[in-house]
Amino acid sequence: MDAAKKRGAGRAAPDTATAATVPRVSDQARTNGQHNSQSNSQNKARPLVFLDVDGTLLPLDPAQPFHAGHDWAAWQDVGNPRLAHVDRTHGSRLLALDAELIWATGWMHDANVVIAPLVGLPLLPVLELPDWEGDFAEDGLHWKTRVLVAFADGRPFAWLDDELTETDRAWVARHHAGPALLHRVESGPGLTIADLGTVGAWLASPEVAGAAGPDPRGA
Repeated sequence: MDAAKKRGAGRAAPDTATAATVPRVSDQARTNGQHNSQSNSQNKARPLVFLDVDGTLLPLDPAQPFHAGHDWAAWQDVGNPRLAHVDRTHGSRLLALDAELIWATGWMHDANVVIAPLVGLPLLPVLELPDWEGDFAEDGLHWKTRVLVAFADGRPFAWLDDELTETDRAWVARHHAGPALLHRVESGPGLTIADLGTVGAWLASPEVAGAAGPDPRGA
């Protein structure tokens, strides 16, 4: 489960200088389904990996579900005792993936403030998500799905989240031109080495390599 219900409860961005280096990558994706065309053009060969926090990088306790009065500001703070359950070795494993990492979480910029330093990730782009009105729309689609597909704009992408369903996979198959892996993470243990192995194998598959083409960094 993502911490989407507390949108606006955390910090908007780390600070002015940091915010300038961390793109709000889907302001465009939220406007008529457009994406950051310059960024996509420059990185066209690299697949995307969208990262959730709650239930993915941050394991959740099924005995303590979120509730209407949940203190989201405290949850997204470095003092949250649940952060002790984060696997701090995952940052290096994520960076080893041949992909561009992007936060796709209700934590928004707090992911860069709290989670990134904890696991050893640099500042990552943050997908600007729409206002939360429920985890799933009336048609059963996850509240993030349309924004992710609009931003990817045909680029191969993997999405790590604990709330993905077959409805999302079917919708992406119909509306996304390139390869996509929607990998559901179990929220209790959170992201595992096996999960990352699945993503790594998918990124190395001929389907993804063929769609991405040669990496311009080697030109």
